[in-house]
Amino acid sequence: MRSRAATETALPPSGFTLAEIPVPMVYATYRIIRDCNEEFAALFGFERRDLVDRSFSRLYPKLADFIRTGEMWGSNLSGGRVYYDERIMVGAGGQRFWCRVNGRSRFEADPFAGALYCFEPMARPVTDALMALTDRQRQVLALVAQGKTNAAIAAEIGLSRRTVEAHRLRLARLLGVRNAAEMVAWFSTASASSA
Repeated sequence: MRSRAATETALPPSGFTLAEIPVPMVYATYRIIRDCNEEFAALFGFERRDLVDRSFSRLYPKLADFIRTGEMWGSNLSGGRVYYDERIMVGAGGQRFWCRVNGRSRFEADPFAGALYCFEPMARPVTDALMALTDRQRQVLALVAQGKTNAAIAAEIGLSRRTVEAHRLRLARLLGVRNAAEMVAWFSTASASSA
């Protein structure tokens, strides 16, 4: 077990501390927030001291979202790669909002042993129509909106390509759209009009 001082000194030597970086940043070990800047805390409506040494789970709408995201990141963040996704998060007051999260692990073999994340709030609304979809439907829809193919989505979330195709077909029928472009348009604009 590493001490807090050892963890802090393990941060990349950049000449900057997290506090000096003007975008929401967080350093975590095993999905526990070990350090974050004021911008990150403010994004979620917390004081920094309320987040340090606490699990990321409190920032997700449901525990299932936290678990599913961890599984996806665990398989895609390994090897020191940069990975990103778009997801719904929840602030201190219960407000839900979309975030694009970029991260990089410092340890090839164990991606959660130490990772740096940047959170970027998105202008995409969280609507009743969107929340009426299942967790998996929202996940697939967000990945389609990022322009990912069925094969890429399958690899990213650990499903077969055929299962992703089935999810997309059910989504298209549910939303009343004919193709991926219409699905993305619904996601980007039509859901905003139902807010």
